[in-house]
Amino acid sequence: MLTKQKRFRYLLLFLCLPILAFIFPSWTPRIRDESRALLPNSVSTLEQIELGGIKQSVLIRGNDQRNPILLFLHGGPGYSQIAYARQYQRDLEKDFIVVNWDQRGSGKSYHWNLTHGDLHIGNLVEDTLELTKYLEHKFNQSKIFIVGHSWGSMLATWTVQQYPEHFYAYIGIGQVADAPFGEHLSYQFALDEAIKRNNAEAIKELESIGPPPYKHYSKVTRLEQKWITDFGGAERNSHTQKELIKGIFLAPEYTWTDGIRMAFGSRLSKNAILPQIQYSNFFKTVPTLSIPVYLCMGRYDYITPSEDAYNYYEKLDAPEKLFIWFEESAHFPHFEEMEKFHTLMITIKEQTLGASH
Repeated sequence: MLTKQKRFRYLLLFLCLPILAFIFPSWTPRIRDESRALLPNSVSTLEQIELGGIKQSVLIRGNDQRNPILLFLHGGPGYSQIAYARQYQRDLEKDFIVVNWDQRGSGKSYHWNLTHGDLHIGNLVEDTLELTKYLEHKFNQSKIFIVGHSWGSMLATWTVQQYPEHFYAYIGIGQVADAPFGEHLSYQFALDEAIKRNNAEAIKELESIGPPPYKHYSKVTRLEQKWITDFGGAERNSHTQKELIKGIFLAPEYTWTDGIRMAFGSRLSKNAILPQIQYSNFFKTVPTLSIPVYLCMGRYDYITPSEDAYNYYEKLDAPEKLFIWFEESAHFPHFEEMEKFHTLMITIKEQTLGASH
């Protein structure tokens, strides 16, 4: 039987744990070999650096600091990866310095005083360039590899278009090209599936918003994407939403306060950025890129439909380009088929830099 003093201690611990979860500093584990010894030339840092005058969080991990840099630009907007991406990227860490960045206004990089004006696309492009230069200087490298996922594919495309001299190659995942056409395909998929499945609730909600273009874009697309997700057009073999929530509560890289910031940041980012990209069309504005381009698309992706990406790939003028189908994936092929993505990245690295790296 517990004494009164022990009961008091347990009660105090129970009350203190939530407080510690909010205030305990975030960190990332060191990288170790199979015998649990620290890898001597590895890097594992969770940093807060200033980009565009705003403090932003960057997770940097890799087994060897001599490896090339692989920068991921997350989607959303506002769907930051730091809380959960590490579990999907352990193999990549063996061959690259893997960098995940919570973009301004997202996750750990959300600040209460940010406005819609702070999230102008031009600011985010310049942040990406500034971060790239920071990484080049930090690891004494002249260029990096850049990966853009979903909304991040747009940010990466604009950055590569303006500053190609900083990048070996661009890897697009869930590539957006003609945003209005892609939105049309997304809506039609959701409605067709609702009818096929005789889902009365989905039919009613989708018919109530009607096909795009949408007046209240960010609000309506959330409803549309809910049904796309339910019908398998977002994920097939991964569960990023669950992993994100678990990461906010359990991952050392995130505190519970960061989780709150992420919720507010996601709302701000969507409301500020989606209206800016609603009518984007890379067929017209980015017909040419001057570095190698690799597009990775899930066969079942209807968040950013693969048909749109493939049409863009066929028209795009680039010194080298490759379209890779991920047959078991939807919108997250780099997470749903990790081994295939890792193998692809090794091939790209060797073709670009040589087998010695």
